[in-house]
Amino acid sequence: MELISAKRFRKKLQGVDVDLITLKNGSGMQMQVTNYGARVVSLLAPDEHGNLSDVVAGYDDLDAYVQDPYYLGAIIGRCANRIADGKFSLFGKSYQLTLNVGNDHVHGGIFGLHAKVWIMEQLSEREVLLSVGSPDGEEGYPGSVHFEARYLLREDNSVYISLTARSDQPTIVNMTHHSYFILSGFAPSSDTSQNILDHRLKVEADYFTPINGRLLPTGEIRPVAGSALDFRDFHAIGQRIDEKEEQIQFAGGYDHNFVLRDFNNRIIKAATVIEPTSGRQLEVFTNVPGLQLYTANKVSETSGKYGVRFGRYSAFCLETQHFPDAPNHPHFPMIVLMPEHIYRHEIIYRFSLLQDK
Repeated sequence: MELISAKRFRKKLQGVDVDLITLKNGSGMQMQVTNYGARVVSLLAPDEHGNLSDVVAGYDDLDAYVQDPYYLGAIIGRCANRIADGKFSLFGKSYQLTLNVGNDHVHGGIFGLHAKVWIMEQLSEREVLLSVGSPDGEEGYPGSVHFEARYLLREDNSVYISLTARSDQPTIVNMTHHSYFILSGFAPSSDTSQNILDHRLKVEADYFTPINGRLLPTGEIRPVAGSALDFRDFHAIGQRIDEKEEQIQFAGGYDHNFVLRDFNNRIIKAATVIEPTSGRQLEVFTNVPGLQLYTANKVSETSGKYGVRFGRYSAFCLETQHFPDAPNHPHFPMIVLMPEHIYRHEIIYRFSLLQDK
């Protein structure tokens, strides 16, 4: 399968040269990363016959990413997900963030990390380091913060992502990675009939944080048992995606945060997805307490790379994170970053074949 042309990404934006680099491991897996939004543009993984397919949604040129409303493949921050009314208080001081989706602040605002041109350094054939700064007051956040994202394509066909942040004053940080996956692969012959409804998902969570009609957490931590959000055992993603259950109706599918079982600040398994036709399996690991499942409910039919059109339910996101709107729910794990501390977030997306298990 041909890789995306790097020439279509080589422009200067925000005074920085944008580029597209390719990482490869010894097993033949390949990943392309651009420093616009620190985004994964393509990820080629083998199926049970050894054929490589691109398993993430994306575009084949930089201009499309600049116009992209869906955060495809991006690093998200300063704060992923939603903050109600864009308001929070920290040590007795109130802050007003940019409102970019209705009356709320979403995914870091208009000029969040997804819209910045990062400095990119390729460390080896399998590893790249990206860094970017955010000045005090940007999007309403306190503190000047330095962010780093490191992608490592491991020999076991896993993608290791390390996210770090340092601030010069107390602030809030909740980063994530926002690739849209389809394990059957995006191929030039595909069309909008492709979807992830037959993918089978298991989430290592007994509880989730319910949402209201604005997709904001209500503050409740509710058992998944007896609901359409019960993925404690494998279920097809599409099996209950049209349920009349209120939580599904609010989101138009899945757009929910799961409370990961056995969270202890160390790397734990968060989820597993299998796609029987290709034989691909994806396992997700992280050291943070939450996992957002999003099934592209709000994605309008869009022209992507290879001429493939994708839309609603065409891909899924598994975004490891702290809980949405955490500053406004004191019983949620806190996301305060102090100057003397370093924010550290680790993510592993490990690909394998069902016959390997």
